[in-house]
Amino acid sequence: MTDVKKVVLAYSGGLDTSVILKWLQDEYHCEVVTFTADLGQGEEVEPARAKAKAMGVKEIYIDDLREEFVRDFVYPMFRANTVYEGEYLLGTSIARPLIAKRLIEIANQTGADAISHGATGKGNDQVRFELGAYALKPGVKVIAPWREWDLLSREKLMDYAETHGIPIERHGKKKSPYSMDANLLHISYEGGPLEDTWTEHEEDMWKWTVCPQKAPDAPTWIELTYRKGDIVAIDGVEMSPATVLTELNRIGGLNGIGRLDIVENRYVGMKSRGCYETPGGSIMLKAHRAIESITLDREVAHLKDELMPKYASLIYNGFWWSPERAMLQQMIDASQANVNGVVRLKLYRGNVIVTGRKSDDSLFDSNIATFEEDGGSYNQADAGGFIKLNALRLRIAAIKGRKLF
Repeated sequence: MTDVKKVVLAYSGGLDTSVILKWLQDEYHCEVVTFTADLGQGEEVEPARAKAKAMGVKEIYIDDLREEFVRDFVYPMFRANTVYEGEYLLGTSIARPLIAKRLIEIANQTGADAISHGATGKGNDQVRFELGAYALKPGVKVIAPWREWDLLSREKLMDYAETHGIPIERHGKKKSPYSMDANLLHISYEGGPLEDTWTEHEEDMWKWTVCPQKAPDAPTWIELTYRKGDIVAIDGVEMSPATVLTELNRIGGLNGIGRLDIVENRYVGMKSRGCYETPGGSIMLKAHRAIESITLDREVAHLKDELMPKYASLIYNGFWWSPERAMLQQMIDASQANVNGVVRLKLYRGNVIVTGRKSDDSLFDSNIATFEEDGGSYNQADAGGFIKLNALRLRIAAIKGRKLF
């Protein structure tokens, strides 16, 4: 393990990555560069600097990536109305390509020949981090401690930390039973009681959202302004991408919006139960489909819907930096040229209800769609020929004796 001279570690300052930092120093006898990202997880990141310094780290990177995260990753994903397996809004998945990108950038800046992360050998994150790293720097060495060491339980990690003088923050005798991940798009919860698929999640697990039954018994109305498929203003006030998502998280959380409890199919082959809070993302998904409903051509909208599951699986499985994802993104972005306008929403006890949509680029024509006299805008008799042409193949099959039942 002496071929590595310098490694960039994705470092949170918590137990796992602090143990990894010390383990890299001891096992690889290499210099460690730490990288801590502020992705809007709601925790202070500066304490990681002091912890890294105390462990002898000389090069420490702490980056506020919130705007880049939402602008370059969350927004492009939501232009596609992306949902994995019908429900999951990919809050963890979409953060990983940005972390991989920044790890490689720092490796290039510091002359490091390796990167390291704290993802376990059972999860998807190891795949996402490493696929991204190899795509951006083919010759980089990746060190995945969970695939090398024998510290395969929290108790062993705690023992290692105590033996090697790594400070451990204890919060009484009770520890959180969940493995959690957070960024500006979501919080995820796994493990502990959730490993029994029949056990109901505990109410005090949720951090961002109030219980829908306890949410205000009065709706909240908001208006979202779209420009080329992205939200640029809330209630007429222009905001940056990260500010938009922060505010939607706040409003959605107050109204009990965005909770999810699912069993998903991991790329590594197993099923896993997870609970997710995505209040802002849940609002964004509903609103974006609403503005597209009046601004997109029918076949463009349907083609997007057909391709979305493939796009979602590429992100979930870690292929953000793949040519096929980039190809799909170009098509998705091109479809958004006229996705401009305003959507009005009513938020009430866990529900996101569309109550209005308007756009200068709307394809909705009330003169044609009306049930009243249309002044000759549409000749209803034309529908007869349209129906007969589409029925022709069915009529031929029936004439030839084809039986349907």
